[in-house]
Amino acid sequence: MTTTTERPARRGFTLRDALREFLRHPSPWMIGTVVIGALTARVLVGDWQPTDALVPLIMLAVFPFFEWVVHVFILHWRPKKIGNLTIDPLLARDHRRHHVDPREVPLIFIPWRALIWVIAVAVAVALVAFPRLGMGLTFLTLIGVFGLGYEWCHYLIHSDYKPKTRLYRAIWRNHRQHHFKNEHYWFTVTSSGTADCVLGTYPDPASVQTSPTAKNLHAIEV
Repeated sequence: MTTTTERPARRGFTLRDALREFLRHPSPWMIGTVVIGALTARVLVGDWQPTDALVPLIMLAVFPFFEWVVHVFILHWRPKKIGNLTIDPLLARDHRRHHVDPREVPLIFIPWRALIWVIAVAVAVALVAFPRLGMGLTFLTLIGVFGLGYEWCHYLIHSDYKPKTRLYRAIWRNHRQHHFKNEHYWFTVTSSGTADCVLGTYPDPASVQTSPTAKNLHAIEV
């Protein structure tokens, strides 16, 4: 297993410092471009109807479960061999590296090569899966906003910024338990005690043993 030297936390690290670092990476700009483009198109298309209000309500309810499913089945994907072919997607490979060194900043963000495909799929869903173009563009705008929120929250948790509010402290603790206590629990990132509670992965931390593979997923060398 690859080992890393734990770097000391920077003292006095502020939200402004965090934002400067956040904006040095490609995924916030890529997702932000989607948000601006989708919002502009949404305004130009018009056709506002009461059913548009259903989109954010449903997305708010579903997003924690979406995070959970992606984290469990894509990011924690165990490489599989079919004959001479090894199926090991980039997102899973980088996520294993992220567990090895949770403070390696570039590994905190969605890899830009994978994000291109994610954005393409989101655009396709917006264009073909909704009964009205306006509703699809509402979805695309919001999925971009949620994506930016995910990237910011995930980065902030792994940065040297210390929790100052009760809500953020709960989210911060939830994700750090996943990394430093046991990788088989606490899969949500932008919320705490939501999908994990429903799906049985939100135990009392005192009842969970510290996993020897929390920093080496599936005991695979990276």
